[in-house]
Amino acid sequence: MDILQTITLSLIQGLTEFLPISSSAHLVLLPKLFAWQDQGLAFDVVLHFGTLCAIIYYYRNNLIVMCQDFISSIYTKKMEGEALLAWGVLLGTIPVGLAGIIFKDSIELNLRTIEVIAFATIFFGFMLGFSDWLNRFLGHSREVIRGSDILIIGCFQALALIPGTSRSGITITAALLIGLSRSLSVKFSFLLSIPVIAIAMIIKTFDLANQVDNFDWSLLLLGFIISAITAYSTIVLFIRLVERIGLLPFVIYRLLLGALLLTI
Repeated sequence: MDILQTITLSLIQGLTEFLPISSSAHLVLLPKLFAWQDQGLAFDVVLHFGTLCAIIYYYRNNLIVMCQDFISSIYTKKMEGEALLAWGVLLGTIPVGLAGIIFKDSIELNLRTIEVIAFATIFFGFMLGFSDWLNRFLGHSREVIRGSDILIIGCFQALALIPGTSRSGITITAALLIGLSRSLSVKFSFLLSIPVIAIAMIIKTFDLANQVDNFDWSLLLLGFIISAITAYSTIVLFIRLVERIGLLPFVIYRLLLGALLLTI
């Protein structure tokens, strides 16, 4: 893997991890277009660590409060402050974790094709657009999350195991469909990404321990820095843009990307 591939894949990972445009679609498309070899498991771990650091740093103040209120809720048996949001992040991760354990092999064997990724990119792009339109059409949205919301969004997140779906895209879609505001939908989606990315990174790290490959540590460090900075910048810009212009640009992009994948 050369420096151009390192920079490009790091930028793509940082951009697509949190935008609702499917990171898997891009990571399939680019190697096809440029005839790149697989970047290796170590590089995947480093890029995930970069995006994980970015999201934790962005929500660092919220996470401190959530942890404090979570611990308090255990002792007091009361959901005060950000306790419900903290419980929501933990409980909302269970469906995707169970689905991953049950269907991991089947997904690896049957769904990691360009056709599946293309159709998922297009279909869930339409779903994202519909949820955004419906949320605006109904004209009212909630700024408080409920227990039933956690269950629904968590189950929708399990669909992100289908390549081309986009984890952030499907969770934002679910949140908008059940009436949460755009800002809360994005916030809960991004907070849900923390345990999911962490779990994925830990699993890949264990797999990496069984390998004896030599690593280019300078490229790994460069990949980490680029993915972390890009991911943080993407989070900041996306949160600002989604309140101002909505999700339509991302919907259009998904449809075009899916069409492009079908052509190759």
